Amino acid sequence: MSRTVHELDRSEDLRAAPADPHPPEPPPAAEGPAGVPAPGPRTSFARLHDRDAPLLLPNAWDYASAAALVADGFEAVGTTSLGVAAAAGLPDGSAATAEATLALARQLGGVGFLFSVDAEGGFSDDPARVAEVARQLWAAGAAGINIEDGRGDGTLAPVELHMAKIAAVKAAVPELFVNARTDTYWLGCRQDETEARLAAYQRAGANGVFVPGLADPAIIGVLTARLDVPVNILHTPTGPGLAELAVLGVRRVSLGSLLYRTALGAAVAAARAVRDGQQPVGNGSVPSYAEVQALSAPRARVTSAGPPAGG
Repeated sequence: MSRTVHELDRSEDLRAAPADPHPPEPPPAAEGPAGVPAPGPRTSFARLHDRDAPLLLPNAWDYASAAALVADGFEAVGTTSLGVAAAAGLPDGSAATAEATLALARQLGGVGFLFSVDAEGGFSDDPARVAEVARQLWAAGAAGINIEDGRGDGTLAPVELHMAKIAAVKAAVPELFVNARTDTYWLGCRQDETEARLAAYQRAGANGVFVPGLADPAIIGVLTARLDVPVNILHTPTGPGLAELAVLGVRRVSLGSLLYRTALGAAVAAARAVRDGQQPVGNGSVPSYAEVQALSAPRARVTSAGPPAGG
């Protein structure tokens, strides 16, 4: 049976992670705005949320997908819990991928990628265990963590429980960028609680808040105006584009499982085309064997020489 993150040996975790995966940053301010707890040092990842244009965060599911996105110029990547889970043959949202998620974080951190990890609900309802997950992810090189209040059974966790998780993570790893997600729109329930939930998560110390499934520009604008932390929106084909989201005050746009699902669809379509005596479409965008092999070159150097010292 797979072990959850909190059951892994502590010394083993630290040996497998880079010695110093994060460069030092100035100390945090003594107080946050409007009574909000100090959010921790302004890391390079946090500063990506300070610009006029939203941070477009594409979500990877393995080393190669992350490396390809970085090679294409994306400054930071996220992970997708659905992609990580499905690639391992496990269900998403069931706390089954703690070990796979940590392993991926170690791969990405080992070569110095700037990345945030989708950790479902923290893989536990015990705030102390969620904090340990966060500590291990930070040691592995992660700059951020996404934790959600939605549950696998379609319900929402109590606000107080999610606040406790956020506070525990910030106490354990002040530098880690905590993106607190509410699933009121994703699950289609209790949407009238959205603003109150996000405000509570902000008070608990979240560095940013996330509302996947929300696409109404009016509601998005209200949230960005009333909250003091960056608002993250999930890209949807029928929702506002990046330019409109920027005008609305959104500071981060995630792609979620879109890339993973697109890759699956393209793979099946290519196989079907060959089976049916046709040429697969999109040949011009398919990387060559050599190009994919080259993506693993930094990882190969780390494996043979050990992880890099520092950032």
